[in-house]
Amino acid sequence: MIALVSVFAGTSPGMSLAADAMCTCRNRDGSKLELGQTTCIRVGDIAYLARCEKELNVMTWRKLRDECPEARLSVAVLPLTQ
Repeated sequence: MIALVSVFAGTSPGMSLAADAMCTCRNRDGSKLELGQTTCIRVGDIAYLARCEKELNVMTWRKLRDECPEARLSVAVLPLTQ
């Protein structure tokens, strides 16, 4: 019965899993990210952290928070010894 329904629906069991694996979101710079990956989106002077998600069979960016995380390197000044 499942095979018949799948034939009439035009899909095979497990096909939706393969289709999800091929779904990607594109960033403004042209880079592709897979479903669930996060990136910093920059639009003009605004930057925010977003995740690639699927909503109603459409790939979209879901805003997670304002601004993007930054890595900072602190440099310790050590006294010179002789």
